[in-house]
Amino acid sequence: MVPAAPAMVGIACEEVPGHPDFVGLGDIDGIAVDLRYASHNNFFGKDLYAFLDCAWLHQDAARALQAAATALKAVRPDLQLLVLDAMRPQRVQQMLWDVLHGTNLRQYVGSPERGSVHSFGMAVDITLADADGQEFDMGSHFDEMSERSHPDLETQLLAQGVLTNEHVGRRDLLRSVMFHAGFGGISNEWWHFDCGSPQDIRSRYQRIL
Repeated sequence: MVPAAPAMVGIACEEVPGHPDFVGLGDIDGIAVDLRYASHNNFFGKDLYAFLDCAWLHQDAARALQAAATALKAVRPDLQLLVLDAMRPQRVQQMLWDVLHGTNLRQYVGSPERGSVHSFGMAVDITLADADGQEFDMGSHFDEMSERSHPDLETQLLAQGVLTNEHVGRRDLLRSVMFHAGFGGISNEWWHFDCGSPQDIRSRYQRIL
């Protein structure tokens, strides 16, 4: 008989509201919020969060996001940051991973075994928006699993005419304010930013289950 796997240690998503380590997105100034996985407006076409409240970040990421919003206002007071995803519980990450089984699209979804940085409340998916919250054209949609979403291919895609100077300029602005606040990007999603080293985050922070 195969022994059962040990229970994963962490914080249940339902316990996050009111937890001293977490900050609600509504308490961060200078941002707008449109959590796409709490709607049908996403790659999967369904509400993945259902009755879960995922509009939270760990206080360390929330503090950094506040700094990014302040930095953006200093250079472009007509713009704001629009948060598309923040804390993503382990159970939802597992759903995404399972849906993409057998495809080559798993490169866009962190392995739930290792742990997505979203599942520690230390990552955001984010874009630029105007004062009314209308998001800008960044050259690809959020969660578009294609080469157009890859920051490491932007020079090539610009030369090919797939992206425009305006697209890349907007991405550069987003990256500049996020990097200024201590976030780091990844190679295949222009919208995704981690608040610190993923390895450090996985070793120091509790996972949201």
